[in-house]
Amino acid sequence: MVACLRRAAWHLGAAAVLSASLSFTLFASAAPPLAPAQQNALDRAVIDYESGHLDSARKAFQALAARGVPAAQYNLAVMHLRGEMPKPDLLEAQRLLVAAAGGGFVTAQFMLGQALETGRFGKPDLAASQGWYEQAAAGGSVEAMVEVATAYYLGRGRQRNGAEAAHWYREAAKGGDVGAQYLLASMYEQGDGVERDLRLARYWYDVAAKNGDDAAPGKVKEIDARRASQPS
Repeated sequence: MVACLRRAAWHLGAAAVLSASLSFTLFASAAPPLAPAQQNALDRAVIDYESGHLDSARKAFQALAARGVPAAQYNLAVMHLRGEMPKPDLLEAQRLLVAAAGGGFVTAQFMLGQALETGRFGKPDLAASQGWYEQAAAGGSVEAMVEVATAYYLGRGRQRNGAEAAHWYREAAKGGDVGAQYLLASMYEQGDGVERDLRLARYWYDVAAKNGDDAAPGKVKEIDARRASQPS
């Protein structure tokens, strides 16, 4: 259990590093889908941004954001955070992220969760952070599923709940997250939050091994040896 807890803590840190890269990506998609004219305007604005025409991109994003387009709100928030606005404003970035997240933009929900966790907008707020991670996880973000699972596993921003941790690690594992695959296998091996099941533990260790986890192959061999030594 201690080893599993250490791995959960490590994976939480790794996920935070990964999520930081999201602030360097602008999006040309939206939820719900846009009218063709708005989608075209968003596409052109992203092309302008990527071509270095930040002023025209900013004006287009501002016009779309004023019409409630979540992707434009998110993109403007990123520009504020990157210092690419005439007057970068952290509070305006937060306001735009909240608007985009409230509009169902999953990436904004995840990024807002990370910002509240790390204190990017002031004092860290783990409970609020987990609320946004949970919305992003429900929207299909595998990274957010890992964050939610780890919060329940460690009792960080949520009360410790092994069953909830196992549920979200399972969802992230099914989504292809290697760390979640290993952690879920460990939980099955130990009976932590789930009924102990060496068959399922071996299955998820094997999946993690095939996806490149260094420790998982040894765990597969260990379980095989343990099962082979048991009376039939």
